[in-house]
Amino acid sequence: MCVQDGEQEMENLDSSNSKPWPSHCEILHTQMDHFNKQPPVMCPTDQANLPSSFPLESICEENMALEKRLNMLGDFMPELRSGEWSDIGGRPRMEDTHVCIGNLAKTFGYDKLNEEIVSLYGVFDGHMGKAAAQYVRDHLPRVIVEDSDFPLELEKVVVRSFKEVDAAFAKSCTLDTSLSSGTTALTAMIFGRSLLVANAGDCRAVLSRGGIALEMSKDHRPCCPREKDRIKSLGGFVVDDEYLNGLLGVTRALGDWHLEGMKEVNGGGGPLSAEPELKLVTLMKEDEFLIIGSDGIWEVFTSQNAIDFARRRLQELNNVKLCCKEVVEEAIKRGATDNLTVVVVSFHMEPPPQLVVQKARVRRSIFAEGLQNLKCLLEG
Repeated sequence: MCVQDGEQEMENLDSSNSKPWPSHCEILHTQMDHFNKQPPVMCPTDQANLPSSFPLESICEENMALEKRLNMLGDFMPELRSGEWSDIGGRPRMEDTHVCIGNLAKTFGYDKLNEEIVSLYGVFDGHMGKAAAQYVRDHLPRVIVEDSDFPLELEKVVVRSFKEVDAAFAKSCTLDTSLSSGTTALTAMIFGRSLLVANAGDCRAVLSRGGIALEMSKDHRPCCPREKDRIKSLGGFVVDDEYLNGLLGVTRALGDWHLEGMKEVNGGGGPLSAEPELKLVTLMKEDEFLIIGSDGIWEVFTSQNAIDFARRRLQELNNVKLCCKEVVEEAIKRGATDNLTVVVVSFHMEPPPQLVVQKARVRRSIFAEGLQNLKCLLEG
């Protein structure tokens, strides 16, 4: 059963006609063009004694790495398709929600990007109620677009927007205590060939690069050593490696202002952080699709297992939404008991190619002793 949010359902807009976005990807091309126009870069060598009639260009490691990177990128431009599916799972109420916006600026009437397209996809997993998840879903995209630095300094914009929405929700909870709740949040923004993932909590994003799973986020749980150190430095504590201050199973989330000792209203800190961790990659032709899932999915799927399963479904159906549906149904078959939400973003119109597995060549030989025994048997 597909459970959809009653208050708002963002429409998934196809952005397959997107053009290159200059903020990150074209920097690489600009650097490469500049490099090609410059005289050959000479590494410190003993080339002074070489014949001048045959000048040799010495290639530094930095230039080789840049050229290799450019060759890997080629002229690839992602053609975006997305799908989503949710199920209440074994829980008494649905607290997950999600967002799929193919053209962020157009959706919110931001007309300064001309024809450039920025897409946003996200999953929000609420706890102790659904109010926080729905609030973040409804407000975070607009706050991002309306930031004065959007889209030129997108990393700073996203971090600032997470914190701003968190603070705004605190004020709403003050006016209406029935809203008191919290949510994890993971967003993926795609602009040109750049993919920026921001995560606060235990939702997870995994990229399929030629069938290999690349985790684009880290689960923020109390058992994580780095998170545990951060919590202790801010006066918090971890119980049994599972619960922050004995109350929460995540160490980063938006909301939860009603929980004493988690956050400071004046913005001075606290062990529960709304600041997301970011990961930025440049998409290549080998990058096939991105899976974003709430933690209920990852309780029964490993990252690679999810990529393998979704990849087979895309090869068979080439339908992103049906792929999401089958991932959720498979999670239920495997015993998932939490709310389940999956968003898949494909970067190609064609299904993922079949992987060619090269068989190892085995050289067969027969030992002298074995040869002698065989000879004796044949001779009787």
